[in-house]
Amino acid sequence: MVPPNNLGPDLNGKSVNETQYRGMIGSLMYLTASRPDIQFLTCLCARYQANPKESHLIAVKRIFRYLKGTPSLGLWYPKCLGFDLKGYSDSDYAGCNMDRKSTSGACQLLGGKLVCWSAKKQQSVAMSSAKAEYVAATGCCANILWMKSQLTDYDIIYEKVPIFCDNTSAIAISNNPVLHSRTKHIDIRYHFIRDHILKGDIELHFIPTQYQLADIFTKPLDEPTFKRLIVELGMLNIDSKPEASALTKEN
Repeated sequence: MVPPNNLGPDLNGKSVNETQYRGMIGSLMYLTASRPDIQFLTCLCARYQANPKESHLIAVKRIFRYLKGTPSLGLWYPKCLGFDLKGYSDSDYAGCNMDRKSTSGACQLLGGKLVCWSAKKQQSVAMSSAKAEYVAATGCCANILWMKSQLTDYDIIYEKVPIFCDNTSAIAISNNPVLHSRTKHIDIRYHFIRDHILKGDIELHFIPTQYQLADIFTKPLDEPTFKRLIVELGMLNIDSKPEASALTKEN
């Protein structure tokens, strides 16, 4: 899906079979467990299951055409010695064309390999891009803390896990309690990220937008950017792996 995001309720559009549409969405949601490249658009199309229109069905069919053209594309996990943990957090401010809620996107990498990702519409309407990014960073922080807890069972201890965000205002809100008077209207459950920064569990770092891996989970992207990000996320064409080529030659 190329930018901008023009997929909306389309109330005057032609209705389509709801059962068929929901079945297609269910199949795609199952596939997102191994194909992060379709996560955002699948979640976007899933928002219109209550009253799907022809424009929504066209978008879903486009995902299937993309999958048909990339059957051997998938995540690649080569052997490595590192277990460094880091996260990327991003948000598309007021990106939903139904209610203008923002979309949070996040991904976590262990040893440089993508292990967890998400694209989710936020529960409340953010009044600024900084607040939308702040909420997204909080969600990424919660996932990082869960991963830290799980890895503790294997005697792998982390301190100050970096989370990369491309919004300096959101980072300032997280690090500076003095700003509380300006942000107290934000749901209190999102402010726990400050406590974990003070405890040394995580650190928020700024990263330029062009290096933000979570960008692919929040908004439509142009083709060059999309292809670059899926490579940086560790997705490879299985037919192009060196091991596969060598095995083919031996046989």
